[in-house]
Amino acid sequence: MVTQYAISGATAREIAASAEQAVADGVLQPGQSLPPVRALAESLTVSPGTVAAAYKELRRRGIVVTRGRGGTVVAEAPSVASRRPPRVPEGLRDLAGGHPDPAFLPDLVPPGRLSPGARSHRASPRLPELEELARAWFRRDGVPDAHVTFAHGALDCVARLLAVELRPGDPVAVEDPGFHHLLDLVPALGLRTVPVAVDDEGPRPESLRAALRAGARAFVLCPRAQNPYGSRVSRERRDALLGVLAAAPEVLVVEDDHGADTTQGPLHSLTAAGAAGPARWAQIRTVSKHLGTDLRWAAMACDATTLARHDGRMLLTSGWVSHVLQETVARLMTDAATAGMVRRATTAYRARREALVAALAEHGIASHGVSGMNVWVPVRDESAVVNGLRSHGWWVAGGARFRIAAPPGVRITVADLTEDEATRLAADFASLYADRSLTYGG
Repeated sequence: MVTQYAISGATAREIAASAEQAVADGVLQPGQSLPPVRALAESLTVSPGTVAAAYKELRRRGIVVTRGRGGTVVAEAPSVASRRPPRVPEGLRDLAGGHPDPAFLPDLVPPGRLSPGARSHRASPRLPELEELARAWFRRDGVPDAHVTFAHGALDCVARLLAVELRPGDPVAVEDPGFHHLLDLVPALGLRTVPVAVDDEGPRPESLRAALRAGARAFVLCPRAQNPYGSRVSRERRDALLGVLAAAPEVLVVEDDHGADTTQGPLHSLTAAGAAGPARWAQIRTVSKHLGTDLRWAAMACDATTLARHDGRMLLTSGWVSHVLQETVARLMTDAATAGMVRRATTAYRARREALVAALAEHGIASHGVSGMNVWVPVRDESAVVNGLRSHGWWVAGGARFRIAAPPGVRITVADLTEDEATRLAADFASLYADRSLTYGG
């Protein structure tokens, strides 16, 4: 029970703001109970209705949840702060960032001809050249390209889609483990996350079916290079997922294909299934993994209704993506030297990922990473593994910020991991298994 001094205020807005600040400052911890409505009302000398209104606002924003007789408690991942990774300690080899190898990224040079004057581009938000490049990009992998638009990165696009499609309190099906910023974004929009378990072939159909039964109105997934698990949707898994979604045609399916150009092998997209595919869908692609992390640009292919709703909201906010940025992206997408660099990166990422998976397997350590630039290693005690590897000079990501209900694990980014380093890391990992009950997840 929190004390009467943890939350203050005389109005619903002030009380909600005070509670939110207490969560942000760590005074109120995830899972900690808030005072009963009447008790807090009495301590603040306000009406119970004022406190109830404050709690309602906190629930709408995903900061607290109500557990029936268990009362109102701080959400496990409250949306007042993101799951930002801790700062890398000095002197450690950083394998926690999830970033591409800088050696495979081209130099970013803005175009010599900048967009003239101080004028609005709302009437023509997309450069025709880049729009055609984007259509060809989707068409290459069988994704319908009749309706294409741009956004300021994948999360910007997902946020806009969920905001225009759903209402506060609606459930959203998300992969578990999944991308930590998405897990924070959903509650920040006033929505509820419903976990969908994943394996090496992608989201599990039975788990998606349970999420739909729980009322999920949108489903966000990675078809390949899934972060952090490294899964890749197989043809059989795609067909099974489509079978589940066929019973819920109103659900919006959003694919984040951020690894489109750095992942080898075919794409088995739910959006490329023609008449068998979802009626409401979007596939989002970005260039941050293969052209530059500072290029905050995304292309989205989608159905006509989704396009209209997304662009209608964007018109009222940012209006368009910078034409200077668009020109930079278009030039890089048509540059032969850059294309060669991307091909080399794709080959290197696969070799480095497979090297670590194989090295861990030699020590009897199971791991997951069939696609992308991350490897997920199940463990029993994340802190024990993270701190143990730290003592050997490695810094890996604890899995807590990627999980909702999934078992514990750690994520290792292999983008710039050499083969020799993979061998040493696996050996150091194995040395932690003196007490396997604490560290090994099987």
